[in-house]
Amino acid sequence: MIFRSPLHFLLFVLLLSFLPKTSSAREQQLGTPDKPNIIFILVDDMGYSDIGCYGGEIETPHLDRLAKDGMRFTQMHNTAKCFPSRATLLTGLYAQDVGMAASSARFTAGITLGEVLKSVGYRTLASGKHHSRESLYDRGFDRYWGLLDGATNHFNPGLKRDDEAKPAQKKYGKRFWAIDEQVLQPYTPSESNFYSTDNYTEKAIEYLDQYKDEDVPFFLYLAYTAPHDPLQAWPDDIEKYKDTYKVGYEAIRDARIKKLKQLGIIDANQPIAKPTYQKWESLTDEERDIEARKMAIYAAMIDRVDQNIGKLIGKLESLGDLENTLIFFAADNGSSAEMAEYRKHIEGQRVGDGLPIDKLGCIDYWASLGSNWANVSNTPLRKAKQSSYEGGTRTPFIAHWPNGIKKAGSINRSFVGHFIDVMPTIVELSGAKYPMEFNNQKVPAMAGESFAPQLEGESNGAGDRAIYWQFGNGSAIRQGKWKAVAEKSNWALFDMSIDPNETNDLSQQYPEKLESMKQQWTEWYESTAASN
Repeated sequence: MIFRSPLHFLLFVLLLSFLPKTSSAREQQLGTPDKPNIIFILVDDMGYSDIGCYGGEIETPHLDRLAKDGMRFTQMHNTAKCFPSRATLLTGLYAQDVGMAASSARFTAGITLGEVLKSVGYRTLASGKHHSRESLYDRGFDRYWGLLDGATNHFNPGLKRDDEAKPAQKKYGKRFWAIDEQVLQPYTPSESNFYSTDNYTEKAIEYLDQYKDEDVPFFLYLAYTAPHDPLQAWPDDIEKYKDTYKVGYEAIRDARIKKLKQLGIIDANQPIAKPTYQKWESLTDEERDIEARKMAIYAAMIDRVDQNIGKLIGKLESLGDLENTLIFFAADNGSSAEMAEYRKHIEGQRVGDGLPIDKLGCIDYWASLGSNWANVSNTPLRKAKQSSYEGGTRTPFIAHWPNGIKKAGSINRSFVGHFIDVMPTIVELSGAKYPMEFNNQKVPAMAGESFAPQLEGESNGAGDRAIYWQFGNGSAIRQGKWKAVAEKSNWALFDMSIDPNETNDLSQQYPEKLESMKQQWTEWYESTAASN
């Protein structure tokens, strides 16, 4: 184009500035600046009120920052158990439909978040616990590093190293790990300062550095094993909490309830589930010392997770990616009342039965949190991991996205969500298309619904859709304000609009409603692959 004068050129430039901008073919294929980077951070066996922004006394400034600048949900749910939660999260389907309802072998159906996002140009990365026999590298992730089993030693998941104690293990030397396509059994770290939480974060940051110059968005799945037992943490982290829990169960729980109300996570007049822990004063001095140290280690493990999340945030800031990165944080189930510490496959004597208390937290001892502290950890909820009551299924859930969340610091109390909703939300926000067929196999329709509108400020609740749970002896269905929940064949009914912590069983007052919901749950379960 030839310009007859400088004035003509100036007018042309001004005209261009007002024209709509178009994307190049490469931008459309690989992702425009509007496509967010996405990170999903998952922790293992953590209670509803453990972190600071959900009422806890544990120091979690980085998670608190994400909450302050993002959005908290008060009614988000997992499946009450590790591997079904991961399967549901990654596929957008109930675990009962992907072969992961009762065992952690591999997905038998569905398509993963990695596969969906890869189809629209995302760099897909994963680090941490997967709890399946197939590497995420084989399911749509460009890179994967982590644990394929359920739990392992945090300091050394493999065999004994020179000049070091034999690591406590449920199955010594038999834990499966993966690095991309390679599966390792065992994996014995060469570095003496290995710690799972630190290691997973280091690998995640390594991936972000490796691909930082690519003009494509990324999806990072960072799944910590902490604070799942064994209770193990660095001495300096434990030291911070050495005296915190000597006040006992009652004092910590009361303080959490007060803070939950102050934060607005629960209503001031909301009924609270009755505690089930022993009275602190009923314990011997030695038992109180053991219990206080166990909780101190558990707190130190969560503290360490938060420290590492701080490192990840720092990396995003240094890369200039924080503003347009959507970060989710959740737990895979409630705090655990299981006591692997006393199972036959855990070797050796026990603390309180011949071993000194400072053995707790060490590489060669497998300690579990136990039911008393788990009850406190899940405040204000009922029950714990593996139960379909809220203490097993309700998770703290944080979403942080400066470019996308309209009201920083908001708390969404109305939306009743489930991990089945993560896939449709990410599909919508990434511009991906969920396929009807993948690798010549039909793909089941997504089970959930997108909560992307909630991030933009909408506050609709559960509506009329039904959400289902089933693991082991636990079953539940939630529809609107009603929840029917069972342990074995003992069903109860709750009005969650006024009793979200399941304190008042209404099954005798509304027997027809309960029978209707039980029938609806049965029809759902019989429609799944798990019933065959």
